[in-house]
Amino acid sequence: MDAQKLEHFKRKLLAERERHLAHINDNQQDARQMAEADDGVKDAADMSLLDVNQEIEYRLSERESQLVAEIEEALRRIAEGTYGICERCGKPIDERRLEALPTARYDAACQAVMEAGQETPSL
Repeated sequence: MDAQKLEHFKRKLLAERERHLAHINDNQQDARQMAEADDGVKDAADMSLLDVNQEIEYRLSERESQLVAEIEEALRRIAEGTYGICERCGKPIDERRLEALPTARYDAACQAVMEAGQETPSL
């Protein structure tokens, strides 16, 4: 992959990382505000709803954190010169796949094999 395309994907990944970091901050802030809004005069149903809403916010933050980790890993691959190369078979990952999923570690064929349960990913 040429330097211009790598720079394109790097910019795309950095923008995605910033977006996910903002979501993490928003979700955590929402959860804190819910906890602070507790005036102590709630019945069991209100408390359960508050607990569920806080749990949802924390889980959303966890998912966003996982996406940030995947982006960081893709940025590491760019720095190492392995971005866009399938980690399973070593073939180039189609650029259309990278446009749709810039954190892709596998080409479509290898991903399909692994999702079918035929093989585990290499680490």
